[in-house]
Amino acid sequence: QVQLVESGGGLVQAGDSLRLSCAASGRTFSGYVMGWFRQAPGKAREFVAGITQSGGSTYYADSVKGRFTISRDNAKNTVYLQMISLKPEDTAVYYCAAGLVAAVANPRNYAYWGQGTQVTVSS
Repeated sequence: QVQLVESGGGLVQAGDSLRLSCAASGRTFSGYVMGWFRQAPGKAREFVAGITQSGGSTYYADSVKGRFTISRDNAKNTVYLQMISLKPEDTAVYYCAAGLVAAVANPRNYAYWGQGTQVTVSS
């Protein structure tokens, strides 16, 4: 079992920045691919960013490339999502997830999910 707890969400204005954190406990964190997903009201959950176990490879949705950065600190069992130049369309609940399959964009490949943290971007 892996327990994931997100933090760092909030209400910001367009153009602002936020850093989300996801703290993991349980089995060996460094053995998991980690991903960030988001879900806006009335919409399906969508992939945002993913990172491999060592952090050597990162992946992004086209909508966030150049604005969001995923990183991880295996010593701290934490994955981060740095978000800059936020837009109103980034408003959603953001979830982190842990999995063992390298196809990071597919939510079905993740076995463990956090409870989510709300990000609201006002115009």
